[in-house]
Parts: sequence; C-alpha cells; structure tokens
Amino acid sequence: MVQLRLPKNSRVTEGQTYKAEGATRVRSFRIYRWSPDDDQNPRIDTYEVDLDKCGPMVLDALIKIKNEIDQTLTFRRSCREGICGSCAMNIDGKNTLACTHGIAECEGKDVQINPLPHMPVVKDLVPDLTNFYAQHAYVQPWLKTTTPEPEKEWKQSHEQREKLDGLYECILCACCSTSCPSYWWNDDKYLGPAALLQSYRWLADSRDEAKDERLDDLEDPFKLYRCHTIMNCAKACPKGLNPAKAIAEIKGLIVERDS
Repeated sequence: MVQLRLPKNSRVTEGQTYKAEGATRVRSFRIYRWSPDDDQNPRIDTYEVDLDKCGPMVLDALIKIKNEIDQTLTFRRSCREGICGSCAMNIDGKNTLACTHGIAECEGKDVQINPLPHMPVVKDLVPDLTNFYAQHAYVQPWLKTTTPEPEKEWKQSHEQREKLDGLYECILCACCSTSCPSYWWNDDKYLGPAALLQSYRWLADSRDEAKDERLDDLEDPFKLYRCHTIMNCAKACPKGLNPAKAIAEIKGLIVERDS
C-alpha cells in the first residue's frame, strides 16, 4: 500500500501551552507558529485567554496574546473594521477576517487559527501575497479610456452605477482565492476569484472603453476557465460578494462577443 506523508521538516508538531492562571472564564486559542529564522518544524501553540479581560473579536484575543503573553506572535492587522483585509486568516477551518469574527461564533472548545491556506508563509499567520497582488495588477484595475478627458467628471446614470454593486466592495483580503481548490492547484496560471471579480468590476463599468482588450487578456484556458463554480469563494467572502457570479458574467461576455 502506498503511504503518503508530509516531509519530516513540514510536519506540524505540538508546541507550548500558556495557561491563564486565576482566570474563571477561559478560552483556548491554538495558533499555527512557524519562523524562517530557525530550523524548527511548524508547531501549534496553545494560549489560554481570560475572556473577562478581552474584547469580543478573535483579533482582540490575538492582540492580547501578543501584548501580554507572547510578543513573538506575528500577524497582520490594521483597520479593525473589516475594510482593509489585513487580518484575513483561517479560523476554525474558515477563511475570514479576525477583526469581524466574534469569539462567541467559534463553536469548538478551542479556537484553531491558521494562516490562509495553500499560500507560502512568511511567518506565523502572515501569508506571502506577492503572487496574489501580481494577479490583481495583471487585470489593470483602473479606468481605461480613449475619449478625451471631460472637464469635470465621467458621468454615469443611476442604472449604470448600480451594475457595480457587489463588485467595488472587494477589499482584497484573499479569503476567496485561498478557499478555491482550482486556485490551490493552478495559482501560477489561474487568476483566481479575487482578481477576476476585480476584472469584471471594470468590464461592467460604463465609463471604461477597453472591454475587448480586457477580454483578450482573459481568454485563456487557465486564467479564466479554471473556475469550476465550486462556490467556495462566495461562501468565504467576508463582505458577502459572489466572485463566481462575476466570473460567469465574464465568460458570458466572451461568448457574446465571439458568437
């Protein structure tokens, strides 16, 4: 029988446990730890947090752990309002934002926290988003026109503006792309849900005049058509957006143009 195992140096081990002495209302957070600065395997450290002295969100717990228990814990965070996407991570098996995910929403006894899946890890909960941002840049997410610039503004009707709803709200947290099996398998060729949602945001914009050019850049067996409508992206999006629908709309535009 074939046995498939991870290489020895990549197997996750059990790390340290930090107790919350004297606390009466405690929640344990099991957090993925790995540093490029040593030769150690990844590990899971367990931190007990006194909920009576902690804010309600998972990010509050992480900040408390870093400030009061273990200053070496590394993660990204910024706005704390669900609008920057910095604190995206995998919490109890779901990609989400730590700043908007309540501790009370975590169902298990222990809260398991990992970096976004299937991405290179810089350190601890920080994924390397270099490729993700390069794919975003590839779709050229800005207004492209050949018409002379108006004196005041590019105008849209209310109906034209409404077509951008559900698209412009993307905060590039990468929760959708890192939840997509097609992206896991082909992240070097498939642009992924986030970049394609951004692409359709400009394809749907009545002011943009580069539709054919944008579609030409996407008409490829991998860049667009690796989407198999698994719908993990829509389920994972913390803003309630539907990248799969945007991808289907792009495919429809190509069919309409080429028919």
